[in-house]
Amino acid sequence: MSLFDPHLDGASLGKVAVLMGGVSAEREVSLLSGAGVLRALRARAVDAHAFDTAQGDLGALKREGYARCFIALHGRHGEDGTVQGALELLGIAYTGSGVMASSMALDKTMSKRIWRSEGLPTPDWRLVTSGAEAGQALQALGAPMIVKPAREGSTIGLSKVHQAQQCASAYLLAARYDPEVLCEQFIAGDELTCTVLDQGRRASAQALPLIRIVAPDGNYDYQHKYFSDATRYHCPSGLPEAQERAIGRLAEQAFSALGCRGWARADIMLRASDQQPFLLEINTAPGMTDHSLVPMSARAAGISYEDLCLRLLAMATLDTPPGALSGAAHA
Repeated sequence: MSLFDPHLDGASLGKVAVLMGGVSAEREVSLLSGAGVLRALRARAVDAHAFDTAQGDLGALKREGYARCFIALHGRHGEDGTVQGALELLGIAYTGSGVMASSMALDKTMSKRIWRSEGLPTPDWRLVTSGAEAGQALQALGAPMIVKPAREGSTIGLSKVHQAQQCASAYLLAARYDPEVLCEQFIAGDELTCTVLDQGRRASAQALPLIRIVAPDGNYDYQHKYFSDATRYHCPSGLPEAQERAIGRLAEQAFSALGCRGWARADIMLRASDQQPFLLEINTAPGMTDHSLVPMSARAAGISYEDLCLRLLAMATLDTPPGALSGAAHA
């Protein structure tokens, strides 16, 4: 799997800011991700510096001569196209997806609409504005049902509803994080995740080995994702080779349908009754902590954590290169 150039020189990538922290509900995890990325880049001779976007003015990136940014922010104001848009205006290349793809990927409803239009499988859903509407969604989708914010990650604000009387509290919890609340059909089966990398060319997405997640009582929540040692991760997944390849292709299609670039991680449920996979969401700035799944999958593909971070940084780019804008101005 030729996903890394062994001759890549970290020192040639210029002054680099690792954007971390921020103001989202995932700040704590972002700080852990950023610290790991910072160590990895420095280990590969990159002139890398920590930059907490909750404490620093983004304009300082330009004034202080940063050439690239590694985005280790998660959730709102980091993974939703806002920071990407600011970096576009500053003309500083950044890792991962561009403005539009980032925005659509964080919005689970928009992702599902696009995937459904492309014929890709995703659980049925309803957008609701009250606990009463969540109750109606439960009647339509069946129990159990997942209730979650439409634009958050890391299972923040998520509830699993079994009875109508739980709908109001589940709605209120999700609405604390986002006015758009998503009710989603529950898929019983194995939880999988698939990292996708690209080669810097259109239609070049490549899936890394799948990870099958087994959490205590099937409860893969925030604590079990980042801080518990009780969750078990199987990589290799243990699935038949042909099935793993098919699910990897589905993740690549999900990546391409949203216009993602650089890297992302698709979360997928494999229905136990018929082995049908369903796309849940795609993360365009996945976690990079010591519990995170992308580094685990990369190791299974023979890519070290340090080499992965360096490769992603080397692919940093802009939606519109500065030269294209200046050329248009003089046309």
